[in-house]
Amino acid sequence: MSRRVVRQSKFRHVFGQAAKADQAYEDIRVSKVTWDSSFCAVNPKFLAIIVEAGGGGAFIVLPLAKTGRVDKNFPLVTGHTAPVLDIDWCPHNDNVIASASDDTTIMVWQIPDYTPVRNITEPIITLEGHSKRVGILSWHPTARNVLLSAGGDNVIIIWNVGTGEVLLSLDDMHPDVIHSVCWNSNGSLLATTCKDKTLRIIDPRKGQVVAERFAAHEGMRPMRAVFTRQGHIFTTGFTRMSQRELGLWDPNNFEEPVALQEMDTSNGVLLPFYDPDSSIVYLCGKGDSSIRYFEITDEPPFVHYLNTFSSKEPQRGMGFMPKRGLDVSKCEIARFYKLHERKCEPIIMTVPRKSDLFQDDLYPDTPGPEPALEADEWLSGQDAEPVLISLRDGYVPPKHRELRVTKRNILDVRPPSGPRRSQSASDAPLSQQHTLETLLEEIKALREQVQAQERRITALENMLCELVDGTD
Repeated sequence: MSRRVVRQSKFRHVFGQAAKADQAYEDIRVSKVTWDSSFCAVNPKFLAIIVEAGGGGAFIVLPLAKTGRVDKNFPLVTGHTAPVLDIDWCPHNDNVIASASDDTTIMVWQIPDYTPVRNITEPIITLEGHSKRVGILSWHPTARNVLLSAGGDNVIIIWNVGTGEVLLSLDDMHPDVIHSVCWNSNGSLLATTCKDKTLRIIDPRKGQVVAERFAAHEGMRPMRAVFTRQGHIFTTGFTRMSQRELGLWDPNNFEEPVALQEMDTSNGVLLPFYDPDSSIVYLCGKGDSSIRYFEITDEPPFVHYLNTFSSKEPQRGMGFMPKRGLDVSKCEIARFYKLHERKCEPIIMTVPRKSDLFQDDLYPDTPGPEPALEADEWLSGQDAEPVLISLRDGYVPPKHRELRVTKRNILDVRPPSGPRRSQSASDAPLSQQHTLETLLEEIKALREQVQAQERRITALENMLCELVDGTD
């Protein structure tokens, strides 16, 4: 038996199973935002879904432990003044999520482990820097508090969420709308696709395009790209005749594709979800009712078709569970959250095994919640691979961890005083400076008092939550 057949046989019989009605989340009014990005995001603790909200943008956060019908008065996360276009959970803190909006802002939220009794309206921090709507968010895979955003102004901004500052701004690399952005495994490079039909590999810290390929797919419809474990680029797009197409590319040689396959003639953009542990890529088309999955290997034809999961109802969007959130006792290798108009249901992919023992070949060590670098270390040029954890005993999400933001006060940096014109002209600035210093001291004291009250309220809410859980 050849090596290729052996590698395929491990995942050939993958079973997909949709959840039963009582295991789904029902009566959720899903948003009708037209921007082609994430409507649904999931981590081992929570499921977040962009929902309709009159007069502004909102999303709902549901604990994974509770399923079934969702009350129409369930608290929302609402603070944007326009529709939310994208959401993304922080990979290093399961209680932190970022949202991007049509109002040009990004907001970062702290989600409590208990269910709040009212809407969450105060973000930890609001990031302002884009001049048009922000439609793409992506956290850095290894550096703490580093968040990427891309907007309709064709600009990519990389933020330090811990300070609220802009680390990098890439504003002269894309002449048109950015369709997708993806980090590689250690966060040293970006792969972007653009409306100008060009696939770019960017070193963000050098501000350089290190490789590019024009018309990786010749069609005019949006293209998507993700890095593979081997450092290749997997893309989905359209041919000149509007057929859907997938490709595999070597960034060191963009002249010819490693693999190029035509799919079908559907109009839905294929969204790739890549699992580096198994080298399987799952293709979910918006408006499709199926999920196709392929294994990427080092041997021809390089992209091997495995199987297709089909259902009756089309999907409006998909959420993809991180590997650490899967049930290893059931040989679960992937879990999707399929978004319908009024509900969200899990779809579980399993590899049938007779043994009840831990399957080492299915679950190699996978990235855990601990960051490998701080934001300043990454910005200075350091790179590090993700910190891996074993899933042998299952993954237990850590307890609530608070994201602390130390935002620099721009008032502390005083501009140099100008030349004195007269004695009377110099007296006023000195008086104003004294008043400003007094106000800053009062603001600092008030801020400390508010933070102390917030910590006290949080502690009381946690105690109340524990008391309520103990009486159930």
